[in-house]
Amino acid sequence: MNKTVLITGASSGIGRATAVYFAQQGWQVAATMRDPAKENELNQLPNVRLYALDVTDQGSIEKALTAAQQDFGQLDVVVNNAGYGVDGVFEAMSDDVIRRQFDTNVFGLMRVTREAIRIMRLQGGGTIIQITSIGGRVTFPLYSIYHGTKWAVEGFSESLQYELQPLGIQVRIVEPGPIKTDFYNRSREFVKPDNTDAYSQFIQRVEKVSQEFGANAKGPIIVAKTIFKAANDRGKRLRYVVGSPAPILVVVRKLLPLSWFMATVRSTYKI
Repeated sequence: MNKTVLITGASSGIGRATAVYFAQQGWQVAATMRDPAKENELNQLPNVRLYALDVTDQGSIEKALTAAQQDFGQLDVVVNNAGYGVDGVFEAMSDDVIRRQFDTNVFGLMRVTREAIRIMRLQGGGTIIQITSIGGRVTFPLYSIYHGTKWAVEGFSESLQYELQPLGIQVRIVEPGPIKTDFYNRSREFVKPDNTDAYSQFIQRVEKVSQEFGANAKGPIIVAKTIFKAANDRGKRLRYVVGSPAPILVVVRKLLPLSWFMATVRSTYKI
């Protein structure tokens, strides 16, 4: 029987590329998104079914995972990909903005993970793949809230693997660097103050470098292939870094004193 993967946030970017790639490899794919009615391409692929899933809604999570398990027989892999990025000046961020970012990127991921565990424990095993970011290991200017969510997921997932391994459930963390997706435009939420221009020059410099990273990045297929590798890995590897310059940054961060690394970041952004 073909293996089954469930992917959250499959309507665009990394999630969409992952759904297509797994289907091309012969997997059964449960592609989830908030509004499947708007999708007219993924559902044309063989072995792909669409499910409505909003990671901020526990009821929709339970319904989608249960339906996918019933339709395909089991869930071998669950990919927690749904999320978006808030960047900008922290002083200008409201509680609502902060709450929405954490509710999707952290609490939403935890809700899906918890439901996946329940199903995988009963079926005797499986793999949960958390899509975090290189931003869960290192930090860049104007991404304080986004980094907060990704660092939280890193710590949560690293600790979680201890209790799940005896149940036959593996945890993998995929950490993309800059990837050419809607992260830098359509799905982005940028916040800046409207009562001061104290940050204007800082924003201008950082924004220029950030957009250059996004424009020069590779497409999401490289992440999809890494996710597929993690899904099929029978070893105990926890983290998979993908997308230049992410692998180099991780090594440099380990080798350099923190003050040196931060100086390098400041130099890159000319701040």
